[in-house]
Amino acid sequence: MTANEQTTVAVLGLGPMGQAIAATLVKGGNPTTVWNRTPGKDTELVGMGAVSSPDTASAIDSADVVVAVLGDHASVHEVLDPVADRLRGKALINLTSTAPEDSRELARWAAGHEIDFLDGGIMAIPPMIGGPGASILYSGSESVFQRFRSDLEKLAAADYFGADAGTAALYDFALLAGMYAMFTGFFHGAAMVRTAGVSATDFAPRATAYITAMAQSLPAYAGVIDSGDYTQSIQSMKVHKPAFDAIVRASRDAGVALDIVGPIKNLIDRQIADGRAEEGFERITEELAGHRE
Repeated sequence: MTANEQTTVAVLGLGPMGQAIAATLVKGGNPTTVWNRTPGKDTELVGMGAVSSPDTASAIDSADVVVAVLGDHASVHEVLDPVADRLRGKALINLTSTAPEDSRELARWAAGHEIDFLDGGIMAIPPMIGGPGASILYSGSESVFQRFRSDLEKLAAADYFGADAGTAALYDFALLAGMYAMFTGFFHGAAMVRTAGVSATDFAPRATAYITAMAQSLPAYAGVIDSGDYTQSIQSMKVHKPAFDAIVRASRDAGVALDIVGPIKNLIDRQIADGRAEEGFERITEELAGHRE
């Protein structure tokens, strides 16, 4: 490939994320072939300049790198197992949401078929692809990451986390766990203030400002967690307990279900029962990791 040639890409899977990835590559000048199990999702992409492939084999043969953006781990095998021989010697980048162990299994499968494999975790929603704020985390083949880095950076900020193909997915789902907990906490709060006639729209700016300010505490929490000395926390578990008991009482009084806050109360109560009242709230990390002693 000369300096003036663009990487040819095959995008397999045209759900919302696959379409966003393919569109961004086309706009970035990459000759892009697209395939989807269900026909009819590539019309707009073809209008932009993508090439529609009737089958996966043709798509793979056209490309320097194959990007899989499929439904789940099982669908990756359903789509790629029959054409594994066509992938031999090629670069395969899996951007399907797969659990870390599934990513590692795909890496072993790829190695067995002499496929150079890179796994990715997308930290963005489809409209963010190709724009500021989007990030994709990668692990697996460093040679694939470095060779196609400039193409990957058209999609989002690209960070490499090492040869273990499961590491990017581990980071991905750890970050998503925090996101979903934050969102559901907001939903709980919106349900609470609704009982006072406050709309979610009115509540959201205040919640955004407060959550943003409190997120600045994460590095301090991290320092305590990594030290293993939970007596250094600013506030002990016994300080948090009555405050959280009051949150639960207020929720119950408002008729709001305890599905979100109830498990947090249970974690705090178990820490107190285990004699951790003088230790910090951060010690819940050890409870979640199964370290009761």
